[in-house]
Amino acid sequence: KTRARDLGIPFEGNRGPLNAITDVKGVAVGHTTLITGDGKLVVGKGPIRTGVTAILPQGKEFRGRVFGAWYSMNGNGEMTGTAWLDESGCLGTPVLITNTHSVGVVRDAVIEWNINRGLGEGYTGDASLPLVAETYDGFLNDINGFHVKKEHVFQALESATSGPVAEGNVGGGTGMRAHGFKAGIGTSSRVLDSKDGGYTVGVLVQANYGARDLLRIAGVPVGKEITDLAPARGEQKDGQGSIIVVVATDAPLLPHQLKRLVRRVSLGIGIVGGRGENSSGDLFVAFSTANAEVSKTTGTAQLQMLPNEGINPLFRETVSATEEAIVNALVAAKTMVGVNGNTAYAIPHDRLKAVMSKYQRLEK
Repeated sequence: KTRARDLGIPFEGNRGPLNAITDVKGVAVGHTTLITGDGKLVVGKGPIRTGVTAILPQGKEFRGRVFGAWYSMNGNGEMTGTAWLDESGCLGTPVLITNTHSVGVVRDAVIEWNINRGLGEGYTGDASLPLVAETYDGFLNDINGFHVKKEHVFQALESATSGPVAEGNVGGGTGMRAHGFKAGIGTSSRVLDSKDGGYTVGVLVQANYGARDLLRIAGVPVGKEITDLAPARGEQKDGQGSIIVVVATDAPLLPHQLKRLVRRVSLGIGIVGGRGENSSGDLFVAFSTANAEVSKTTGTAQLQMLPNEGINPLFRETVSATEEAIVNALVAAKTMVGVNGNTAYAIPHDRLKAVMSKYQRLEK
């Protein structure tokens, strides 16, 4: 699918080879996308426009822990497992994203998946307290029909790969909108200069937030230039909705440093036009794949830590990758018709390029 840079939209920083969260070695992403039915809403039957996205910090075979941290810019949303993440500073389970009313079934399915892999031998917070987050897709999807089942979660987990990541109307982002346009899943990455350690930071978003008039792309007030193509209702005029952001890095950061890093996601959202509105669930998680001995259960773990004086480049690139991931979600998404004919329109690429050119922000 088309991505933002394919249209000539400029962004700061050096992207990774895939320009995706999977540029961080070991990270894998899988989607299950559910699209069936058309017409009038019949609760329990559809139309269905939803799914599940799974982010595995170190792939399907990983059975240990990584350092992690989370942050809430605004808490009108859900992310399970965060109390243990705060307490332990460690993440020992995949991160799943779905719709608001499917958090429970997805959480239970992840636990079962962990147990099936032999991680449930005695109680551990890693296996039993997974991170599952959500955004609301009820404008397009029969959200009260509870169409996400455990087999869909298993499929997302088992299909996860470390290659290119599908964006737009896929996985948990299938029925999502942002700034009054169709949106969903987006991703991006940055590679630091060698003088800054050469580390990689990758971001994946499920974008379902934001008011149209605040939308800015590469500094251009696109939301004020393209004011039509808004749904007849549920226009997100007040920025209602949510955004979930997952940040991965191979830099050796300790949990308190990852907490600092994950807060910077808010700045990237703000650049695009999010304001953390009252009805928005803006929840973020970050993890580091460095420090293999985090998984040790006996003795003393030998750890590395990036000095705080060297963390600023990671802050900057997290902001930039978040910005681009959101725009990628918008650019990749296609117009979708859902329940009762509700329509979320894709941002028109030709008009977007024209607006960028008008403000002299289109790369040749």
